[in-house]
Amino acid sequence: QVQLVESGGGLVQTGDSLRLSCAASGRTFSTYPMGWFRQAPGKEREFVATSTGSSRNTNYAESVRGRFTISRDFAKNTVYLQMTRLKPEDTAVYYCAATSMYTAMVVTPSQYNYWGQGTQVAVSS
Repeated sequence: QVQLVESGGGLVQTGDSLRLSCAASGRTFSTYPMGWFRQAPGKEREFVATSTGSSRNTNYAESVRGRFTISRDFAKNTVYLQMTRLKPEDTAVYYCAATSMYTAMVVTPSQYNYWGQGTQVAVSS
């Protein structure tokens, strides 16, 4: 059984940093994309960042580019999201996702078939 377990969320102030972690178990995703999405109250789930497997390319939503960094530890089957210069509009539940359907970078929720339970990030002004 595949599981994605996130950690690292919390309540921070504007300008602070947080690092989210997502550990995968049950299968390896070393050749597949893993990424992060977020969902704020009343809004649809939106793409944040993704990292491919062996090609190790990354892609970011425009709203987080330059502030967030996605990285992977392939030995640990883990993906991270380093978030800096956080803003109140970054407040959301952040979800880790992985896919076994694609090897290229994919950015829509339907292209991911494994999801974590979500971790809350709240940024106060």
